[in-house]
Amino acid sequence: MAAKKKKKKPPSPPSIFIVSGGEGTSGEQIIRTALAQFEEAEVKVVILPHMRREEQIQKAVDRAAASGGTIIHTLVDAGMRRALTRQARASNVIAIDLMGRVLTRLSSALKQRPAGRPGLFRQLHEEYFERVQAIEFTVAHDDGRNVHELDLAEIVLIGVSRVGKTPLSMYLAMLGWQVANIPLIPDLPPPEQLAAVDPRRVIGLTISPDQLIIHRQVRSRRMQVREETDYTRADSLHAEQQMVRTFCRKRNFPTLDVTDKPIEESADEVITLITRRLEKNSHRPH
Repeated sequence: MAAKKKKKKPPSPPSIFIVSGGEGTSGEQIIRTALAQFEEAEVKVVILPHMRREEQIQKAVDRAAASGGTIIHTLVDAGMRRALTRQARASNVIAIDLMGRVLTRLSSALKQRPAGRPGLFRQLHEEYFERVQAIEFTVAHDDGRNVHELDLAEIVLIGVSRVGKTPLSMYLAMLGWQVANIPLIPDLPPPEQLAAVDPRRVIGLTISPDQLIIHRQVRSRRMQVREETDYTRADSLHAEQQMVRTFCRKRNFPTLDVTDKPIEESADEVITLITRRLEKNSHRPH
């Protein structure tokens, strides 16, 4: 009986090169949206940002030509668009302009010449992009995740389970702060990366044991845990809160009592604590 021949894996489709004078975000989003309509296609998308000189354009065209790839560009500078079109034709590379016709039409309709400045949208909306970046960072560093990047956080919140680290972190992120939070668990050492963080950026959260026990009882009921455990036992909660205070005192971390405080008030106090501790030498990174 003849052995079955293995099906040859089809060759990978040519790459798509996003050429942009800015970050390339707009072009990438459009291409990713279009590629989503081709479920089985595995196309490599290469971002070539900050294209400001013709020699950079030539290198991009050479890369596309060498791999048989396609160029998608969002260049707002008319001279750079002409250079790319010219060089792509000379190298027999397909180059699709996502911006030129739009700018031409808008220029005609608005009776105004476009500024032709790469990255202008991002510059005008920098606060928005910073907030998005802060939220993405905070989500990725919630509840002790990605501790190897702890030193990149602008604020690090530590505390026991159900003290309110996550909602406070997310509220601060909405204000533009990159926040990480670390749970302190009895009989388990905190991550060693915490020792490398600037202590002025770390705050320990505390809460009254009476309020903490209510939060934990609610969580236990949701998890269908009916019997009392150390997680909800009053004496254990007192011990955990004392553990946080002792730990913060040894590390020179300030503590913040969030008992009965609205999240807005707690956030204001966190920001005040951080900025006061930093103001002698530096300010926020951004």
